[in-house]
Amino acid sequence: MTQAIKFHLDEHISSAIANGLKRRGIDVTTSLEAGLIGATDEQQLEFARQTGRVMVTQDDDFLRLHASGFSHAGIAYCRQGTRRIGQMLRALALIHDSMTSDAVVGQVLFL
Repeated sequence: MTQAIKFHLDEHISSAIANGLKRRGIDVTTSLEAGLIGATDEQQLEFARQTGRVMVTQDDDFLRLHASGFSHAGIAYCRQGTRRIGQMLRALALIHDSMTSDAVVGQVLFL
């Protein structure tokens, strides 16, 4: 059975994005909610993997972790300063509505 995508937002992603996703009925956690403020990138990515969540980030270090073979449930990446909040929100909602969690495991999705 395929499951809908769930997201985990790293600590540098605006809470407005989390709120917008939640208003759309999309399952999302934040680093603050998960008690991960100040956690390493590896800890963030491991939390997301263990809970079956796509990691949403603007941190290039997550791309390096992916390239090194670090296991993850998916990474949605947007280079900092290239998208407004509304653009990121729409892109994440589109990913949620058009893909399944199985399809994004180990993948990097560029917003």
